[in-house]
Amino acid sequence: MTIAETSAIPARPKRRVPAFLPYLLISPSIILLLALIAFPLLFALKNSFYFWNLQMSPVPMGYIGGGNYEMAFSNSFFLGALKNTLLLTLVGTAIEFCLGLAIALLLVKKLPGLNLARALLIMPTTIAPIVVGFLFRYMYDPNGGLIPWMLSSAGIPLPAQGLLGSGSTALWAILFADIWQWTPFFAIVLYAGLLSVPPDIIEAARLDKTSPWAMLVRIKLPLIRKTALIVVMLRFMQLFNTFDLVLVLTKGGPGSSTRTLGYSLYQQGLVDFNIGLSSAMTWMMVVIVNAIIGLFVFFAFKDLD
Repeated sequence: MTIAETSAIPARPKRRVPAFLPYLLISPSIILLLALIAFPLLFALKNSFYFWNLQMSPVPMGYIGGGNYEMAFSNSFFLGALKNTLLLTLVGTAIEFCLGLAIALLLVKKLPGLNLARALLIMPTTIAPIVVGFLFRYMYDPNGGLIPWMLSSAGIPLPAQGLLGSGSTALWAILFADIWQWTPFFAIVLYAGLLSVPPDIIEAARLDKTSPWAMLVRIKLPLIRKTALIVVMLRFMQLFNTFDLVLVLTKGGPGSSTRTLGYSLYQQGLVDFNIGLSSAMTWMMVVIVNAIIGLFVFFAFKDLD
């Protein structure tokens, strides 16, 4: 076949992909995800209106309307757990963001040894929270633990019951363990955001003799604002459901000083087998988290493109 004959053969028309094909391919994953989310929530919503304790009966024992919700609000354990959860969440998110931002600003600088630091920084986030809990449990041991020894060496007075045994320090001890594990998460994400800042803008600010603080507040933070807000929102939701560290370190004690909503839900559902009350608490947590996140998104993202 000659070149002329080859060029005379008409090109085969490309087959047009149907517009619905991408949606068809992704639909099984969406259906599975919705089923995994929707079924437990609907199951909890239905049973939150029934009195159901597995220690008494394998099936719901009667419709009580909003009785489980009233019981949760009337008992001090829920309000105390809500207070501890909000304190842990708000303070923890703020501290982790500030420390993560400071580490990210250091990582941007070309200082010696930062390549190794970047490699080591990711390690705490790869450890399971339950393992971190056991690690800090031994580090908080009043009889030879590293952290009490360091605080005593620095002249800081310690409670006689130990850091985890005193109601005034136990919650902060849990928070410190969480900060150690998840501050690198903020640092890595914010570091990636800072790397995306155009270098010509930074150079222009330096030529204008802008101070480092003004450069951070007026240039860098506004340019990575969307990234920072998203990571804060994600971490807030994670901290709001804190359970692993509380279970391993204090089991909600001493008393109820470290009881969080996540641990209270576990206690009511899987220890006391009060399915009705735990279902009501589940939906109360869902409403509280969605309300807070909704307000956060409305006010934080309303002026972003």
